[in-house]
Parts: sequence; structure tokens; C-alpha cells
Amino acid sequence: MVVEKDIVAISIPFSAGVVTAALLPPGGDAPYWLAAGSCLAAAGLLALACGRGGRTGAVLALFYCLGVFCHATALCAGPAPGPRVPADRALQGLLRAIDGAGFAHAGTAELLKALLAGQRSGMDPQTVAAFRAAGASHILALSGLHLGILYGFLQGLLRPLGHSRAATVLRSAACVSAAAFYLAMTGASPSLVRAFLFIVFGEAARLLPGRRRRSVNVFCAALTVQLAVSPTVVGSLGFQLSYLAMLGIVLVFPRLEAWYPEGRRRDPVRRLWSAVALTVSCQVFTAPLVWVRFHSFPKYFLLTNLGALPLTEGFILCALPALLPGCPQGIKNLADTLGQTLVFFLEAIASIP
Repeated sequence: MVVEKDIVAISIPFSAGVVTAALLPPGGDAPYWLAAGSCLAAAGLLALACGRGGRTGAVLALFYCLGVFCHATALCAGPAPGPRVPADRALQGLLRAIDGAGFAHAGTAELLKALLAGQRSGMDPQTVAAFRAAGASHILALSGLHLGILYGFLQGLLRPLGHSRAATVLRSAACVSAAAFYLAMTGASPSLVRAFLFIVFGEAARLLPGRRRRSVNVFCAALTVQLAVSPTVVGSLGFQLSYLAMLGIVLVFPRLEAWYPEGRRRDPVRRLWSAVALTVSCQVFTAPLVWVRFHSFPKYFLLTNLGALPLTEGFILCALPALLPGCPQGIKNLADTLGQTLVFFLEAIASIP
């Protein structure tokens, strides 16, 4: 494989350059000097790489300098928030729909606001504390988990379109557009942006005939694009945890899952093992950072995730139809039951000494 065309070989030095620039002391004219120096170095390396035969080392150094340049110029430019009027209106409409859904338990609507819109202000502080104590704070923070559930829900709704080429293109366009609007509506947190990029690259690979989707390539492509567009996000804890969790899923999960051979029929034990392998794979990479930042470790993370994640998915999938006019009361009652079961389960985990 030619290294210049390998997204993995491009992503590693570029990300290293962004991280290097982020570690330098901020303030003063340092970002301007750093931007100018990295730009000159990149120009020289580009000329060297374009020479006869090219040089692999020059290409890698070029992308390293480009990473430094991206972060330095982002510091020079400062924040530039864009208009959010349509997205804000949609968010308020979603919150009104949740309030008007008519759930029997008052806490269900507030829980749904947190899981769908990231609005936790109305939640009972005791419930929020239970999520934190049980090691389930990531469930309340909008992340790839939530976007993945909504993405799967939309894919299911569009499945009757069929599997023709036109239907596949239409389904992909609808899913990417809906994910992009949800991203804008909820504020585009780093973990949501990561999940959105995974969806975009996954759908692109699906539409390209003969293109084999490799998880490591999708990971590196998403990382490179997100850092190129918003390099200062590298200092965000949500960004770091999101990509570390995905790194565990890409590198460790397939190996752990393969320990339990796949049979011809659906095996509930293997499905349980897959859930265990997925949880452990994420913790292998995220736990060290959590310990460094918070000096704590969720002792019951395995039990928490095995119970809370299916309950969260079931709650959201049942609550979404409940927001529509004319939804049967039985679906609303089921959503209410699942939401309160989730809270009760995490409170029980949090109470374990």
C-alpha cells in the first residue's frame, strides 16, 4: 500500500501535530509564530515530497506540520459561532412535544429531555447523582449512543423502501440529513460530531460499489476530518473519551468477541458475550483517562452497562412514537415503565457499597 494514499498513515502524524500544538503554552503571539513556522515547514516538505520518487518521511512530516498549522490558526482566529435560529426552534419544538406527550410519571419527560436533547436542568438531582454514582453519566451526556439509536430507528422506518440502488441512496441521504439536523439542533458536542462522521463515512462506503468498509479507516478518517475542521476540540474530555472508546471497539472488541465462536442460529449467550466484550473494550481505553481526570473508577461498570444500555435503547425507541399525535396509550405506558425501570436500576447499582 502506498503510504501517501493510506488514511491511517495520514491521520497519525496529522493528529500528533494537533496534539503537539495544543500542549504548547497558550497566550501572546505564540500561535501566530507557530502558524507561520509550520506553514513554511509544510511548504518545504511539500516541495520535497513532490520531488522525483517522493519520500515517505517527508509526507508524514508534512501532515504533522499541517496538524500544527491547523491548531495554531484556529487559536489565531478565535471562536466563530454560526446562527442557530432554525435549530433552536426545532429544539424548543421537541421539548414542547415531550412535555405534551402525557407520560404518567413526571420524571419520565425530564429523563427523555436529557436523553434526546441534552437538557438535564429539570431532572431530580438525586436521579442525576444515581447516574453518576453508578458509572452511567455517559448515558445522560449526548453521544454516539443516542445518535446511533436514532439512526437505527430511522433506518427501520425507511426499510420498506426496499434494497434497490435508488432506495439505498434515498435512505442514506435521509439518514445523513436527519443526523446532521439533530447535530445542529443539540449543539454539536464532540462525541456527537464523531458519531455523525462515522455515519457519513459508513454510508459513503455503502454506496460505493466494491468498496470494503474497514473500521480503522473510518476511525482515522473521522478523526482527521474533525480535527481539521475544529482542531481545538482535541482538549475536550468528551472528544477524548469518545475516540478512546471507539479505539477500543475497533482494536479490542473484534478479538474479544471472537473468543465465543458464532454458531448458525441466534445464540443468546453469544449476544450476552458480545455485550460484555463491547463494554470491556471501551473501558480498556477510557478507564485510564477517567482515573487521571477524576481519580475514580466505576466498580460496577459491567453490570451498569449490561442493564442500563438495553433499557436506555428500549426507552428511547418507545418514547419516540409517544411524541406523535394519536399514539396509543399503551406505548406511552411502556415508555414510562422503561424510563422508571432505568432510573430504579441505576439507583440500585448506586446503593451497592
